[in-house]
Amino acid sequence: MNTSAIITAIIVLAVIALIIGIILSVAEKAFKVEVDEKEVAVRAELPGSNCGGCGYAGCDALAAAIAKGEAPVSACPVGGMPVAQKIAEIMGEEVGEMEKMVAYVKCDGTCEKRTTDYNYYGIDTCLYASKMPGSSPYACKYGCLGFGSCVKVCDHGAIRIIDQKAVVDESLCVACGKCLKACPHDLIELIPADSKYRVQCSNLARGKEVKNACTAGCIGCSMCARNCPSEAIVFENNIAKIDYSKCTQCGLCAEKCPVKIIKEY
Repeated sequence: MNTSAIITAIIVLAVIALIIGIILSVAEKAFKVEVDEKEVAVRAELPGSNCGGCGYAGCDALAAAIAKGEAPVSACPVGGMPVAQKIAEIMGEEVGEMEKMVAYVKCDGTCEKRTTDYNYYGIDTCLYASKMPGSSPYACKYGCLGFGSCVKVCDHGAIRIIDQKAVVDESLCVACGKCLKACPHDLIELIPADSKYRVQCSNLARGKEVKNACTAGCIGCSMCARNCPSEAIVFENNIAKIDYSKCTQCGLCAEKCPVKIIKEY
């Protein structure tokens, strides 16, 4: 056995290993990504549903925003107060009051209340039905289509179709916002869970046209707004809209509404 050849081979391997080690060390420093420990800790507490209900692209984006102080510790609607408290501890902040929000379907057009223009035979989704003539087989072109696209995206089983209309079970709703994105008629919004009075219509038409389409439609008379002592009701595109930050829940709007589409919950 050639001893010198073995020693030479060992020396060559050692030199190569040393060079590789130096290269890896330099590369590590050059390409090192700084990790925010708070961001990692916050991300670990988030539920990971990536629903987008917080307004960010997903849980990773929200964790980064919270760690940077760009989003409140209570920004995750799915996690609610328990998650907010854990994140507040990580960030060294107070949670403060956290208002519970729920999804609300702004339509009361059940089968017996609305008029049908034609029978729809097609793919069983609201999106496809909304692409049909008039954007709906019903006379009201703004109401719930009743095919359950919102039901399909709800991970918590909080929405059901009853009488051809979406209905939210608020005890199960976590206000993630997925149903809002699934509705082609933009009928669903997030509102305070303790809101006592709600407008049950989204029809942008007026008067006789609304009444011919659905008996549960807002006719745009503005009686509710004119009688609201706190000026909490405004009209947007002929539809009454309640500003819950001003509403005192006195009930005058529901009392004065001639078609009774503002109801107490």
